[in-house]
Amino acid sequence: MLSLSLKPAGEIFADGIAIFPSRIEWSNYARAFTEVPLARFLLNGAIVCTGILVFQILFSVPCAFALAQRRFAGRTLLFGLVLAGLLVPFQVTAIPIFLGLAKLGMLNTYPALILPFTASMFGIFLFRQFFARMPTDLFEAARIDGLSETAIVWRIAFPLSMPAATAFAIFSVTAHWNDLFWPLIATTDPDIATPPRGILYFKDEEAGDDIGPLMAGAVIVTAPLVLFFLLAQRRFTQAIASGGLRG
Repeated sequence: MLSLSLKPAGEIFADGIAIFPSRIEWSNYARAFTEVPLARFLLNGAIVCTGILVFQILFSVPCAFALAQRRFAGRTLLFGLVLAGLLVPFQVTAIPIFLGLAKLGMLNTYPALILPFTASMFGIFLFRQFFARMPTDLFEAARIDGLSETAIVWRIAFPLSMPAATAFAIFSVTAHWNDLFWPLIATTDPDIATPPRGILYFKDEEAGDDIGPLMAGAVIVTAPLVLFFLLAQRRFTQAIASGGLRG
């Protein structure tokens, strides 16, 4: 992908395989931003991924804490339903969600791209496994000191689960930054297109795929994910080592 993004058009379809181009074609990157509104697509991706992650954390953390540290009737059944939810692919529910959003007139909007993913079964499972390994005495002491359950969740449990939160953020952002299936269904307006959806606009019905700028756009779209993982890899590996991902 990087090699093709730097090659002149004549070398892209040349016979044989050459990793390094004879000359670097930087104009492919300039054309990636001029042929389509790539900057707008990147901004849309950032808005959608941030919105999804914020809502997923907002819902997953209290649910996971209740399943891990509270005793109530039906707790095991609820956790079983969470595990069952992990087995249901999003494609199964895509049509009912699409019809519901269409009736509400919410297609081609940011909420249409964010709301279907606000409840994450994987997020609940991941945080539940992490919270279950925390000492119950810590939270009992906080209750004795007068803290509410909400304060215990967000002021004590969540800060201690930062390794798990970082690992979950990597999974969430990667999945939804790269998602093409749902944006392709829920949006037709280029102004609301996410990066994978926007990449499709490099295709011309008469000339076909513009490979040089297309590959340059793909490099630009991929680069934030690589950078994000490199910055967060320490906490990601810490979450794995601490057992947050183990059943």
